[in-house]
Amino acid sequence: MEKKMRLYLSTAIIAIGLGTGAIAAPVQYELDPEHTTVFFTVDHIGYAGTLGVFGSVEGTFTYDMDTQDLSDVQVSIDAKSVNTFNKARDGHVKKADFLNVRKHPKITFVASGGKAASKTSGTVTGDLTILGNTRPVTLNVKLNKAAPYPFGHKRFVLGLSMDTAIDRSDFGMSYGVANGLVGDTVYITIEAEAMQMK
Repeated sequence: MEKKMRLYLSTAIIAIGLGTGAIAAPVQYELDPEHTTVFFTVDHIGYAGTLGVFGSVEGTFTYDMDTQDLSDVQVSIDAKSVNTFNKARDGHVKKADFLNVRKHPKITFVASGGKAASKTSGTVTGDLTILGNTRPVTLNVKLNKAAPYPFGHKRFVLGLSMDTAIDRSDFGMSYGVANGLVGDTVYITIEAEAMQMK
């Protein structure tokens, strides 16, 4: 009986020790700032879409690979980091007609969960705040790859592609909408690598 009890306890300890690797659990991730890009296009007088990129993005979230449960999504974009590849236009975009970066230096997205459509796709709905105005926004999300990074930090990484579209007038940014100089709908794409936190 004593021998069986020792065997049982040994087996339990081994199971617990292996459990961390064998059974997935919610894990915290952080966006890799060197491999995360937020870019957008917006119509310019009907001729073509103008491209813009935000160069400074940070964020964290919690994700369970087995259950696909997502929680605690927190993303912050430095509005001053906007780059439309034209100095004069960048200056205008940073002023009160558009992003008003002096008064509203951050754009934020906060979500408490998501909805899986398959093993590699789904949606995340959360609150997007621009110019101090908060509106619900749904992101389409695709998981491109989930694996340890092959060099450098060698942490486990999720590769993600996301997109959505918003009407900027919903956030109080109405410059150029009524006369058609600048489109109302902004198409947003996010390409990100999220690293498991240490």
